[in-house]
Amino acid sequence: MDTSRMPDQPDRALVQVTLPAHGPDGPLDGVALVTLNRPEVLNALDFALIEELTDALETLDRDPACRAIVITGAGDRAFAAGADIKELAAQTPTTLTVDDHFHRWEQIKRIRKPLIAAVRGFALGGGCELAMLCDMIVAGEDAQFAQPEIKLGVMPGAGGTQRLTRAIGKAKAMELVLTGRSMGAREAEAHGLVSKVVAAEATVPEALALAARIAAMPPVAVLAAKAAVNRAEELPLEAGLEFERRSFYLLFDTDDQREGMAAFTEKRPPNWKGR
Repeated sequence: MDTSRMPDQPDRALVQVTLPAHGPDGPLDGVALVTLNRPEVLNALDFALIEELTDALETLDRDPACRAIVITGAGDRAFAAGADIKELAAQTPTTLTVDDHFHRWEQIKRIRKPLIAAVRGFALGGGCELAMLCDMIVAGEDAQFAQPEIKLGVMPGAGGTQRLTRAIGKAKAMELVLTGRSMGAREAEAHGLVSKVVAAEATVPEALALAARIAAMPPVAVLAAKAAVNRAEELPLEAGLEFERRSFYLLFDTDDQREGMAAFTEKRPPNWKGR
């Protein structure tokens, strides 16, 4: 399936979905490419785009043909340069509470398939928060990460203070949040925010190659492993170890566990069934 827009969207899709995504040697089995499509405003995240994005991700999450997802921004200047400030400037505490558009960020967090952010150019404010919601970040050498909300008289509101602190530590996160300064790709890599830094033009291809390697793994084990790693941020060590062990035991009830161990002993490639 190769779609430029999801069902019931307007003619101009704010989010483009390609499944399977295309690599240098053809279609990448199990890999979806999701592109934020507002390049004229550096892919700024207005409420409509976030709604389309969450709908697209939830559709892919339910699709057994999709096993890993890459998110990127249209063009080469920005992954996403933050929220739509004109839209936000008109909000009040009442409209933000009643309309509750921000709940969609938690929907993205609940996506079970692995998410990889392919970041070129600016990932500012909500763009940085979206990248941090992903499980891995592949950054081009031109990538810039920042939470500049302080310069607008506010603060991060979609996870920036919490996820940035967990990713790079309190001292560095406090500096970035309170000054709004940006952090380049190499600095972000040194502090553990990104998985890999590559040449700018290689950003999406490298992210797709990473997604393809993950998509080739046993699907049920991938879901379980992602959930366990995410719990490490949220649970005390003993509770996390218990969650891990329980998940490990449950995988011994899957066809893929039996296939993987049989293939190992028989010295042949495994044939995963996803069950």
